[in-house]
Amino acid sequence: MYNPISCEFFDQLDIAIQRKIPSTIVYFNQEDILTVKGLVNALVVIKGKEYLLLNNKQKIRLDLIVSFNGKKYIEI
Repeated sequence: MYNPISCEFFDQLDIAIQRKIPSTIVYFNQEDILTVKGLVNALVVIKGKEYLLLNNKQKIRLDLIVSFNGKKYIEI
């Protein structure tokens, strides 16, 4: 099930895109928690779910992000 993200989180992602801020993203992937670094290029909706696209073409579902640049969005 997809849970929409907060407006505050969306604003932080938008700022990172506009200012080309190198970002660190911690997120759930299946049963693991992974960390990736890169530039967020865009936010997209695919089949009703929001994703961020990184400069390395990786896409991460927004509601699975634990923290973005050190700020927690999901408690684990």
